[in-house]
Amino acid sequence: MSKVSYYTPEGLKKLRDELSHLKDKERPRASQAIAEARDKGDLSENAEYDAAKEAQGMLEMKISKLEETLAGARVIDESQMDSSKILVLSKVKIKNQSNGAEMNYTLVADGEADLASGKLSVNSPIGKGLLGKTVGDIAEVQVPNGVIKFEILEISR
Repeated sequence: MSKVSYYTPEGLKKLRDELSHLKDKERPRASQAIAEARDKGDLSENAEYDAAKEAQGMLEMKISKLEETLAGARVIDESQMDSSKILVLSKVKIKNQSNGAEMNYTLVADGEADLASGKLSVNSPIGKGLLGKTVGDIAEVQVPNGVIKFEILEISR
């Protein structure tokens, strides 16, 4: 059974585009590489053939994983979500209680997480600690170095 994960429409399109690229472009290239290596003679001593077969296996595994992810993917309807609590796709402004640093994050599914652009996975330690909190709450997040306390300053969509 596939695991359900929630995506924005853009995130889901990105997954579908990647799967399409792997199937339509990369799969034929892998088959071509195997055919070329096979044409070079004795397969028992052909390292190029072995490498091409291994690359094809890795590609097929990646395609299979993407198909499994897409099977459990759901688009989030933001209009039906409670904006007073932190949920998936919430934009949050938090303040680190120990150093006073303020940060802005958008909580997203694992596949869309990108810390450089402020997208934090809901399954990360900080993401899990923030879920369900409201403005003014203090989220205590267990991290490898101990516990970090974040004050929730703002929640938006």
